[in-house]
This record gives sequence, structure tokens and C-alpha cells, in this order.
Amino acid sequence: MQNCSLDQWYGSAKTFTWYEHLIIYKECLSDNETLLLIHGFPTASYDWWKIWEPLSNKFSLLAPDMLGFGYSAKPSGFPYSIMKQADLILDLLKEKGINKFHILAHDYGDTVAQEILARATKDNRLNIKSVCLLNGGIFPEAHHPLMIQKLLMSPIGFVLSRLLNRQKFEKSFSRIFGAQTQLSKEELAIYWNLVSRENGHHIAHKIIRYMQERVVNRKRWVGALKDYPGKRGLINGPEDPISGRVMVRRYQEIISKENIWLLEGIGHYPQVEAPGELLERYIEFLQ
Repeated sequence: MQNCSLDQWYGSAKTFTWYEHLIIYKECLSDNETLLLIHGFPTASYDWWKIWEPLSNKFSLLAPDMLGFGYSAKPSGFPYSIMKQADLILDLLKEKGINKFHILAHDYGDTVAQEILARATKDNRLNIKSVCLLNGGIFPEAHHPLMIQKLLMSPIGFVLSRLLNRQKFEKSFSRIFGAQTQLSKEELAIYWNLVSRENGHHIAHKIIRYMQERVVNRKRWVGALKDYPGKRGLINGPEDPISGRVMVRRYQEIISKENIWLLEGIGHYPQVEAPGELLERYIEFLQ
């Protein structure tokens, strides 16, 4: 599959102004039900490019770059939080007149999805048809961050974010992919350009506070997933050192043993590493 450039992906993107901040999002409109795609840290909606076209045959698609990510605004003084990102996405849905939708989320996006589920329990205007989660820190006790993530969370996080460069990023980023599904040099360069756009890597120490938020809000967010009455599923790359097999076992203990698919040999980014297999499992989940 030929790589999709950032210019190709964002050339057809739309804009939404949220509290004076420019938000970029991708959409594909149709008469089908809406699928909300929520990306992870530290990347953006570009993560979905390999499965975008086949998904568009079944859904009307909406995929925002959350604040601080990708091509959206990256204000240095913004109080980044999962709650704020959920506000943003729900405001975008409201702007688009969407109140019934499916969710497919990854990593950081899993936690945003959990917050949206928590709000849906008290807002009957939100009709979430299904939620399917990819590798993410659903349970803080089963989340194993990389050393660079731990350091970004530490008192020296500000300094580290300033020292982060392409070489360091590529080394850490490559660690979370499967041994046989590593990104090419060209792909790594694309992701570095995405992450470092408008010095986005300089605010990594602020955004990554979500790891602490997961601890503080564990009861709310795990409870929302556990109590969700609709169809829920988990598709996981078990070679992921951050949220692989250990997280899946915890999910089976707390949430459900049903609708779980392991993509053997795959790491943290199933939608990038094994898009065809991910699509097969996701369609199986929906059926």
C-alpha cells in the first residue's frame, strides 16, 4: 500500500472553531450511521488513513484531530485534559447535528471515549450505538508506559519535551510496534512531522498528564465502560509493551470475556500495522 502523505490526508479536511482554537477534522458524509474515530497520543486522525476508505462504505465518518494534536491548534497555555477533549468532541458532534453514533477509539482516545460513555448515562440525547476500543490504558493498573512517558510526567517533563527530537521520537515510537510490522523510514518521518508540527512535541509534558487523570477518574471511567448497555468490543495488538496482553487480561476480569480479538504479532497501532485484519475483526464485531 502506497503511503498517504499528510498533504493528501489533510487536503480535504474541514475546520471547526472551538473557543477560538482551530480544530481540524476529517469527514465522509453518507446516509449511513455515523462512526466517530478517536485517535491516540501523540498522533492524530491520520492514524485512520489505511482503513478510511473501506469504513466509508459502511459508515458516515467523523475523525477530529483533538486539541494539541496533528493539524489542530496547539496552544501552550491550554489546560489539557480528557474532560476538555470530550467537551470538544461533543461540541463538534452537536455542531454537525449528530447525536447517534458508533465509536472506534485508540489509546488516549479510549479514555476520551470512556468519558463520553460516562456522560451518555446522564444525557439521553446521546445515543451511542456501539463502542470498540483498540490498544489503550483502559485500566491504569494494567498500563505500562515507556520510560520517555514516565519522564514526561515527571518534574523534568518540561525540559524533556524541549529536548525531544526526531531521532529520540523515532526510537521510542518504534518500540511499540510489532517486530514484523515496523514503520519504514518514510513513515517514521511522516509521523515526526505530524507530532512536531507547530512544535507540538513541546507540549507533550502537558498532554501526557492524562495518565494521572486515569488514576484519579478510574472509578468513573472503568464504571462507564462496565455499565455501558450497548455492544462493546476490544481489538488488541498483544505485542504492545504499553497496553497489550496484560490490559486484555484485566479487561476480561473486569469488563467482559466477549467480543475480544487479539491480532497476534501486532503492537500498539493495529490500524496502522494490520489494517486488513483490523477491519475484518471490526466488521465481525458489528455483526
